[in-house]
Amino acid sequence: MQVTLDKSYPIKAPLDACWGVLSDITELATCMPGAAITEKIDDKNYKGSVKVKVGPAVAAFAGDIEVISVDAAMRSLVMMGKGADKGGSTASMQLTATLQAEPDGTTSLLGKAEVIVNGKFAQFGGRMMTSVSDMILEQFAGNFEIKAIAATPPGLSPSTDANSAAPTQAVTELNGLAIAWMLIKDFFGRLLGRKS
Repeated sequence: MQVTLDKSYPIKAPLDACWGVLSDITELATCMPGAAITEKIDDKNYKGSVKVKVGPAVAAFAGDIEVISVDAAMRSLVMMGKGADKGGSTASMQLTATLQAEPDGTTSLLGKAEVIVNGKFAQFGGRMMTSVSDMILEQFAGNFEIKAIAATPPGLSPSTDANSAAPTQAVTELNGLAIAWMLIKDFFGRLLGRKS
């Protein structure tokens, strides 16, 4: 099953600070909850893992990351990730991420991802996979913003009003219970939507 995601996230940090995070693959990987680079093979190839915790149980996915291109002038990155779990499920994702400076000094993080899932996770269907992916990407963007703000030199941070304060604590675990809740809400939403 294939899902395409095309998203834009506002980041309350200047372009150069955001590029510092986006262009550092090891730092970028830590923005994904539960993800880690486990080995650097060369400047374009890495091995990594993602852990999903559901209560006391932990599922682990291992895989490869290939950096296809890094364009400093366009502030863009293209990468491919492929992985599998012990249960035989496989997933791959090609991600194109681009940064765009905004007039107020903030940055937009634009991302397009093609996700292909096979095995037991494919049974959830495209709509549920999109909902789960949206939740994961929101957490990723929040962690990205925290790192970019931390990398911003003092005095260069764009001003923010009280209603749009930046996040203060990174999400470090991919929470399986939150994912399960998202799937349940989506299932009942579709069920009730059909009946009405």
